[in-house]
Amino acid sequence: MTDPAPRELTALAKIVVGLGALLIVAGVVWHGVTVKNIFRVWHNLVDRPDSAMSFRFILQPLMAVIAAIHDGLEDARNGRSPYFWTIMRDPRQRIERLNEGLNATARIILLGIAMDVIYQLMVFKKFYPVEAVIIALLLAFVPYLMVRGLVVRAWSGRPFFNRRESHPE
Repeated sequence: MTDPAPRELTALAKIVVGLGALLIVAGVVWHGVTVKNIFRVWHNLVDRPDSAMSFRFILQPLMAVIAAIHDGLEDARNGRSPYFWTIMRDPRQRIERLNEGLNATARIILLGIAMDVIYQLMVFKKFYPVEAVIIALLLAFVPYLMVRGLVVRAWSGRPFFNRRESHPE
């Protein structure tokens, strides 16, 4: 979060990407991809906020929002376009901006994976690796993705829904 425009992934972000890929592969190998498993994943995801360790459904998004506000204010100061808008509409900047977001949320995602592993072992007495990755991304990266661009728009005074977006070079 200290560098406003990192072009490379940090070591921690690379670890998170590698761990996420490893967990997804392990989950597919251990549990397969079936309709039954997809329904189980969905059911487990929906039931989690009401069960043990529900504090993480507040803690992780809050940490992601703090990181998003920090980075969004930096974007506004530097005259950069909103984060999500740039990712969706500007292929030239897409990878660089995704790297920024991953660098900013790597610790939060890693913490989310660790907390979900503990949760699954406590509640299910089993480990579903793909679910751990999904939960970590939903609680850490998605809030960051949503809030960072809103901060830029709010800070710079631009309308929230402007189809003709200028892209500073």
